[in-house]
Amino acid sequence: MATIVDIGVGAAINILSAFAFFLVFALLRIQPVNDRVYFPKWYIKGLRGSPLSSGAIVGRIINLDFRSYLKFLNWMVAALQMPEPELIDHAGLDSAVYLRIYLLGLKIFVPIACLAFTIMVPVNWTNGTLERSSLNYSNIDKLSISNIPIGSRRFWTHLVMAYVFTFWTCYVLKKEYETVATMRLHFLASENRRPDQFTVIVRNVPPDPDESVSELVEHFFLVNHPEHYLTQQIVYDANKLSKLVEEKKKMQNWLDFYQLKYSRNQSKRATMKTGFLGLWGDEVDAINYYSSKIEILSKEISLEADKTVNHPKSIMPAAFVSFKSRWGAAVCAQTQQSRNPTIWLTEWAPEPRDVYWDNLAIPFVSLAIRRLIAGVAFFFLTFFFMIPIALVQSLANLESIEKTAPFLKPIIELDFIKSVIQGFLPGIALKIFLIFLPSILMLMSKFEGFISRSTLERRSANKYYIFLFVNVFLGSIITGTAFQQLNNFLHQSANDIPKTIGVSIPMKATFFITFIMVDGWAGIAAEILRLRPLIIYHLRNFFLVKTEKDREEAMDPGTLEFNVGEPRIQLYFLLGLVYAVVTPLLLPFIVVFFALAYVVYRHQIINVYNQEYESAAAFWPDVHGRIIVALVVSQLLLMGLLSTKEAAQSTPLLITLPILTIWFHLFCKDRYEPAFVRYPLQEAMMKDTLERAREPNLNLKGFLQNAYVHPVFKHDEDDVEIETDSEDGRHGPVLVPTKRHSRRNTPLPSKHSGPLSSSHSEVDGGVS
Repeated sequence: MATIVDIGVGAAINILSAFAFFLVFALLRIQPVNDRVYFPKWYIKGLRGSPLSSGAIVGRIINLDFRSYLKFLNWMVAALQMPEPELIDHAGLDSAVYLRIYLLGLKIFVPIACLAFTIMVPVNWTNGTLERSSLNYSNIDKLSISNIPIGSRRFWTHLVMAYVFTFWTCYVLKKEYETVATMRLHFLASENRRPDQFTVIVRNVPPDPDESVSELVEHFFLVNHPEHYLTQQIVYDANKLSKLVEEKKKMQNWLDFYQLKYSRNQSKRATMKTGFLGLWGDEVDAINYYSSKIEILSKEISLEADKTVNHPKSIMPAAFVSFKSRWGAAVCAQTQQSRNPTIWLTEWAPEPRDVYWDNLAIPFVSLAIRRLIAGVAFFFLTFFFMIPIALVQSLANLESIEKTAPFLKPIIELDFIKSVIQGFLPGIALKIFLIFLPSILMLMSKFEGFISRSTLERRSANKYYIFLFVNVFLGSIITGTAFQQLNNFLHQSANDIPKTIGVSIPMKATFFITFIMVDGWAGIAAEILRLRPLIIYHLRNFFLVKTEKDREEAMDPGTLEFNVGEPRIQLYFLLGLVYAVVTPLLLPFIVVFFALAYVVYRHQIINVYNQEYESAAAFWPDVHGRIIVALVVSQLLLMGLLSTKEAAQSTPLLITLPILTIWFHLFCKDRYEPAFVRYPLQEAMMKDTLERAREPNLNLKGFLQNAYVHPVFKHDEDDVEIETDSEDGRHGPVLVPTKRHSRRNTPLPSKHSGPLSSSHSEVDGGVS
């Protein structure tokens, strides 16, 4: 059984690891040659110049200012100095609010930890229950609720503290929800003009034998939004074209590389083999080979672009529709467009950077089937993963290792090795198992067909959180209990098994403490070192970089990766809330994690990460909801635990806690969540009015014209062209071009149907 000494050894290893990462980072970040690795955001913004462009050759590579080495921790102070409003201007609201999750953890757990150590720890410690029992236990368990005798009046302390912790958590959550909602509304009101403020995406456009999708969409919105419709951009299935353009880009990079190599030494032309990875095959001239490849690809791209734009099967029944005002877009995005609720489905368009173009080619009717398949796959992934979790848990039990490998017993019995196995190894093994999981879950979310990167990340984060909850939390408790108390289960009556499980739940705090130290301490410190981007940048810089533009592309600033980071944070909220009453010793480890992570990620957001999109903190309802789930789970587990302790008088009073917590969640959902899912018409009208007063001659159609054109049509304009309407669009509704005879009963005139008689007053809604 792990002891405080084992935890101390694990803590020492992780503290030394974290300190080593910070020290190496402090040395690497001040070297001129690494400047683009540790400060890429400033280069992207054009606010930082390369130190390699001037000075002595040695000084361009190594920092010769020895005074800077004495200030290696200054980055922490610098990370905390930037005010939040400036941080929002610099990195966006998403990044600023993401940091507030860590602050929320500190606001919740610092007071809880102080109360727990002042009241709970003395109450738990001053008993000899475990010493008089036959259970396996450690000194850590003596600080937990396991050390309280069955039927003791001391359980009233745990009951009262459960109420105190719940009320404090709900109070902090409410204040934070209110603050973030206000920040979001202020951000939306004050931010610059963006295409998504005026644009909706319409999907499941019904087929029509007489009109193209473009004509049908234009006619529908001119009829139903005559005063506000401005323009539209049809969605194309350009996935094959994108692959060809990407392939051409790779070929061009290799051609540039060999041309540069030849320009440096013109006495010899480079050759290459055409087989796999250039290891075998015919030996050919590299420049001629890639030139011919690019020429072939250019022809294929031209043919595929023409097919994409003109072939009916490449035109999806969807479009980005832009309006003359934010008010008009808000009305369209938040209302039902047709009497048939399954067609002409509208929602706010993601901002152009946020669009995940590949999924726009997925037929809308197949989305339900795709999500069902993904749900079934996720179910089996989650529950089959319990097998490696059980193996990880067995590492924390010396007896199981000795039975499996008896020849290791002399080594395992050494005090230091024993402490490493129980205080460090389980956490690192579990972290290794979880490395590839986020990528798998993101693939599942993409398969489900969501059309924005922000939604993909939120859906993937939801899956990851469920996975961590089932496997890392519940799986570790259940599996650990089975391994740890197997002997007790085999030698006691069935009536006593629930009591053993109830006592064993707090005993898993040891494993979670080691996990927090590995993942939350050393893991966060490793994040700031950026070892992988550092190595990749220098490899690219040495072998592939030819121009300053190539050097910029070699940078890998990365992003916050909400789908990975937020579920991990939520796991710490869950552990903190569950063990606050059960084993308070875990709380300081949680507090250290939140404090360390806040400083590290603030530095990364300011200097490194370049967020790919801006959702104006649309993820906060998910954050709030998952903390509420953790709070309810902690209350239910405490009820189950106290029921095994024969605390008959205090246990029923806990029933009201989940009820009050759920009521609180519903209150917050009704009061604050609308700010994250709807755009108030009042705000839209105010912003439109101000904009018209400041810019009366604004050419809005020119601003929106190409905002939602597929990137493949923008990145290679020599090979790919797409026709767009360039009319000003500041006038009233135009004549509606249509080929349908049924348009003769449409109230707007048409170029093809001619003038309408006054007797025709029925509006068909654009579909007949």
